[in-house]
Amino acid sequence: MTTPRFATVAVDVDSTLSGIEGIDWLAARRGEDVARHVAELTTQSMHGVIPLEQVYRARLDAIRPRRDDVDELARAYVDALAPGCAAAISSLRHAGVQVILVSSGIRNALLRMALHLDFDVGDVHAVDIRFDTGGAYIGFDASSPLTTSAGKHKLLATLPVERPLLMVGDGATDLATRGAADSFAAFTGFVSRDTIVRQADVVVPSFAELTTFVLP
Repeated sequence: MTTPRFATVAVDVDSTLSGIEGIDWLAARRGEDVARHVAELTTQSMHGVIPLEQVYRARLDAIRPRRDDVDELARAYVDALAPGCAAAISSLRHAGVQVILVSSGIRNALLRMALHLDFDVGDVHAVDIRFDTGGAYIGFDASSPLTTSAGKHKLLATLPVERPLLMVGDGATDLATRGAADSFAAFTGFVSRDTIVRQADVVVPSFAELTTFVLP
């Protein structure tokens, strides 16, 4: 059997494992003005123009997603899964590679997709949000490092996983994991950001090519 290049692969979700940006998707349910405002903040953050911590609360405060909104987002994540991702994840696991999810998205919305792909809930690292008994938004876990630009780096640096570790993603917070991750793969299957691609160790346009890279 081929020896994998990496013992662990950490995968971003929004615009990587699934073809949507969850926060932007929720914002679109609040009308054109909110959608435009939130999308601009997301774009600037993904390109590293402004740090994530400056926009995380602002975006959620503008949207104030209800529990039923998040339930709909959970279904949308599954509907927009990247082509070939399920087969790729299965192949990596079969070769002994641990696959985990590392996202600055809403954990409540990612669990349906994670279970669909046979992830253990403990391997889903994202940000919890809270609702009152009527399902109204009342806040998020502001203590989570994943609400900050360096959060994925901090998380990967402390996770008890086998090395070497590959981070796969499309944005600035994914690129920032270099050092905590042994290598960074820029995923361009949904969106290609020049500033991220130029600094990546490898570029993978599909999950099939990710599999080929990890399992040479």
